[in-house]
Parts: sequence; structure tokens; C-alpha cells
Amino acid sequence: MNKSLGRAILVTLALSVGFVFLSRPSSALIAAPSAVPAPAVDNPLAAAPGQETAVFAGGCFWGIQAVFQHVKGVKSAVSGYAGGRVASPSYEEVSSGMTGHAESVRVVFDPSKVSYGQLLRVFFSVAHDPTQLNYQGPDHGTQYRSEIFYTNDAQKRIAAAYIDQLGKAKVFSKPIVTKLEKAGAFNVAESYHQNYATEHPNDMYIRINDAPKVENLKKDLSQLYTPTLAAYQ
Repeated sequence: MNKSLGRAILVTLALSVGFVFLSRPSSALIAAPSAVPAPAVDNPLAAAPGQETAVFAGGCFWGIQAVFQHVKGVKSAVSGYAGGRVASPSYEEVSSGMTGHAESVRVVFDPSKVSYGQLLRVFFSVAHDPTQLNYQGPDHGTQYRSEIFYTNDAQKRIAAAYIDQLGKAKVFSKPIVTKLEKAGAFNVAESYHQNYATEHPNDMYIRINDAPKVENLKKDLSQLYTPTLAAYQ
């Protein structure tokens, strides 16, 4: 059985017996999006339009992609696999947890419209829970780890400073476990994974785990939200 379908079935079955899997644990364990401050270290907005790439991993890529597709200044958000040791892995191979890859999203953005630090704030506040080690909600395994793949030295500096800032401020009641690694090859995921959350809004998995993330972006970080959907290819 396709693993994506399997996760949706498990969520549906859980609901039928009165249990609800959430993309986040109880509010006692994670800060509200509005409580996550902007990075103290960040690049200023560029003077002219341009293009920069960022790569994030934080659980199932359906939700991460959906969130970043609604961030102002993002040109495209593509689901794929990063951080592994196998060339051109399939979804089934990555799902085995044996390739070292994480389900990830490649974000191409205009640094004159949105800064890398602002993308990090979205990542840590609404896209995922950075305190969950090798899982997110109902999805367990190293392929669902929290990780930032930086593409240049400035991104490394800003991300490291932000993790340190959030940790020292004790924004979260549990330690941040997000890894920081230089970006290597990014393998684009199969076409049926692209734009999945938008194209399957009634999928129970999406309704429970991913749609609330986009709503939190719209509600709590409205200055960064756009209803216009960024490209996904």
C-alpha cells in the first residue's frame, strides 16, 4: 500500500475511535506562532529583485510546501528529498528510513520581498514543531526530522543565530532539535506529491495536520501571508 495513503487511513481510523493526531502537541509543549520572535540576526531586504534558494525539512513535505507557497516573496516551493546518501531515491526508498534523506521543500524566494530570517520565522512558528526529534505528529522516522539545509554562509550564520536566540529565550518549553547542514543534492519528489495539500483539501490527513498550518500563517503572521499560490515545479 502506498505510504501516503496508509498515513491518511491511519488518521481516519484514529478519528473513528475518538483519537486525534495533531501536527503539534498540546500548547503546553510548543509556543504560539505569535510568541516566536523575528530573528535578531537577518539580512536586510535586497535593493533589487533577485532569487535565492532555501531548503527546509520538518515532517511530511505536504504541509511544509503548502505553508511556503503562501508566503509573500516566495516564487516556488517544491517537495523533494535532501540530506541523504542515495542518488535519485524514490519515495518508497526514503520512507524506509535507510537512505538518510529527509522529506524536504526547496523554496525559491525574492530577497527583495522576503528575507531569509523571515522564512526561518515561518519555519519555526507555523510550519512544524522544532522540538520533535525524528518525527512530526503521526509521522515517525529520520526522514521526518527537523533540519535546515543552508545554501550559503549567510544562511548558515542567520539560522545558527536564530536557533541560539530561540533557545536562550526559552520560546519553546522543550529543547530545539533542528539540525543545520550544508545543502547538497536536492531530489524533486514524484509529481503526485507536488501541491498535494492544495489539491486534496478534504484528505483527512491534510485537514488535521496541514490546513491548520496555513491558517496559522494567515492569522498570526498575516504580514507574510499571501492568498496567491507560489509555483510548485
